[in-house]
Amino acid sequence: MEMGQYLEIFIEETKEHLNNMNQCLLRLEKNPRDGAALNEIFRAAHTLKGMSATMGFNKMSGLTHEMEDVLQALRSGGLNSGSNLADLLFKCLDALESILNNIVETGDEGSGEYIHIIALLKDFAGRRIAAGEAEKDHDGGSSRETTGDICAGHPTAVLQINQYEQNVINKAIEAKMNAFQITVVLNKGCLLKSARAFIVFQTLERKSEIIKSVPAVEDIEDEKFDNEFTVVVLSREDEESFKKDLYAVSEVEEVIVVPLLTVYYTDKKDNFESPEYKKGLDGTETGKAESDDAEEAEDEFAKVESVAKKSKTGKTVRVDISRLDVLLNLVSELIIQKSRLDGLEGIEKTKDYVETLEYLERITTSLHDAVMKVRMVPVESVFNRFPRMIRDISRDIGKEIVLNMSGEETELDRTVIDEIGEPLIHLLRNAADHGIESAEKRKELGKPPAGQINLRAYQDGSSVVIEVEDDGQGIDIEKVKRKAIEKGLIDDDAAGSLSKKDVIDFLFLPSFSTAETVTGLSGRGVGLDVVKTKIESLGGNVEIETAYGKGSRFIIRLPLTLAIIQALLVRIGEEKYAIQISSVNQIIKVFPDEIKTVNKQEVILLRNEVIPIIRLEKALKVQKEEKLRKKLTIVIVRKGERLTGFVVDDVICQQEIVQKPLGKLLSGVKTVTSATILGDGSVALILDANSLAV
Repeated sequence: MEMGQYLEIFIEETKEHLNNMNQCLLRLEKNPRDGAALNEIFRAAHTLKGMSATMGFNKMSGLTHEMEDVLQALRSGGLNSGSNLADLLFKCLDALESILNNIVETGDEGSGEYIHIIALLKDFAGRRIAAGEAEKDHDGGSSRETTGDICAGHPTAVLQINQYEQNVINKAIEAKMNAFQITVVLNKGCLLKSARAFIVFQTLERKSEIIKSVPAVEDIEDEKFDNEFTVVVLSREDEESFKKDLYAVSEVEEVIVVPLLTVYYTDKKDNFESPEYKKGLDGTETGKAESDDAEEAEDEFAKVESVAKKSKTGKTVRVDISRLDVLLNLVSELIIQKSRLDGLEGIEKTKDYVETLEYLERITTSLHDAVMKVRMVPVESVFNRFPRMIRDISRDIGKEIVLNMSGEETELDRTVIDEIGEPLIHLLRNAADHGIESAEKRKELGKPPAGQINLRAYQDGSSVVIEVEDDGQGIDIEKVKRKAIEKGLIDDDAAGSLSKKDVIDFLFLPSFSTAETVTGLSGRGVGLDVVKTKIESLGGNVEIETAYGKGSRFIIRLPLTLAIIQALLVRIGEEKYAIQISSVNQIIKVFPDEIKTVNKQEVILLRNEVIPIIRLEKALKVQKEEKLRKKLTIVIVRKGERLTGFVVDDVICQQEIVQKPLGKLLSGVKTVTSATILGDGSVALILDANSLAV
């Protein structure tokens, strides 16, 4: 079998299982009696073992096999889930992630052998036996029904069937269908029994409806059976057809097919009499089912058939992100062409033309919204990695830290989701190392020993806000000032006139750090500058609120999507530019003499607030004729809490535009983020308001 075609599916599903295992391990560490979490970890390890063995990744399957032994011992009560065992399981998780990363990058498992981890797992599994507990079967023991099960050595014994199943079988037989009890015996050396059973079930479902399984399907998935299992199926196929298909499955040793005729349930014997004869043991006529029973059985059979059909239809489909990008580009081109139709001149705009154009606009808007919703991903996919990270950091630095998360269901465009992980890592590490005090110091300050870090996300209009807040010591403004003076960024006189906001902005400069010593977490001055650069490249901004001795809050604002945005079109000279509407605060007109100069910076006074002014023709080096204007048009943009005014020649309109990347040659231009194609076919650059603003 060619495994290459399944590699991508294997990688995606393995990531999901490892993420699930990580969350459950954190739950289990907090509450060792959380049986549901333990079962989830066991199932994830078991599934990974089967998947990796099928793909030929023996290191992963071997490691998960050893994990299963320890996890099974935990489930049976043979081990206590202490901190040492939790640490070991986290090491196993790290090893599995390392193996997966190698598979993603190179296609193989890498050179790591993880002998030390496997030895520790075997040691823990051995303690269970040393404790004197009876050795149990690795499959968890027999979980078959206590009555009516397949008798040892007699796989053709009739199963125990309840009243509901009896009615369904009888109704199927009345409908000229066949009912079979099929027992499948696997080779004793079969290593992946659940995988073989899965293939058997798939084979059966192609030609029949399965109404009963012994053991239950869940137990078969968990390999809680010996080498055989039995199912009852309804089909229009004959006995030989099933034997032929099932014997074609690898590692199937024997297939026993027993036809079931009309069966009757008796409370006294608690089993079925099968018989072709429609009489009881005492010779009296049991008769046909009453009409209401027949109708009930027909309804029940219809329900079973309906459910079986529904179960075969998947509710979700995995789609490569590149396909969604293609679809989004096509929608973008459709929006551009719609804009061109709207701007065409020389066409008689009749009532029908206008109505058709308006209908086209509604369709394109709905199509755009639908495509964007498909691309939206909950921030949970990013947040889920942080509880483990904070847990490890708190142990490394000897602090007690609790991470509280909320708003994980908030959605962002996939392209934004892929980029925000690194900035959030820096902020959380910063909060843990710089923000949260040691337990001793917190007690002295009257704070709880455990520091709290709150990570929350929520939607605010056309933006998504992500906050990282801690209840630590906050930012020492005076210390930041001293560091800025020490680095020569400001002098003593200028430091005295700086606002709190100005001082905090020094923290975002490259190589600026207030840490006294360099540690594995911080002190090198790389962190907040990376956060600012990355967030602003995504069209967002970062704000800081802090109170010394009480804590800090970092607020990140991000656009919902980076592809199609609402923008304000402006004209500067003969050129057209676009400003993202989410950055625009207001548009005003002022007289030229209202503009003053303070410290070589042009400003205006708007509602008792001093706002710096940027003349875009100078910032963008646009050549134009100087004209004396009675009033100047100023677009006020917001960068965090600050306002800046952009002087433009004219405001054209607000329009939905499609962002197009500038390419590598223009990637270093900081004043523009991307470009768009307007309705008349001309190109307009999209300005980076964060870069231009003062």
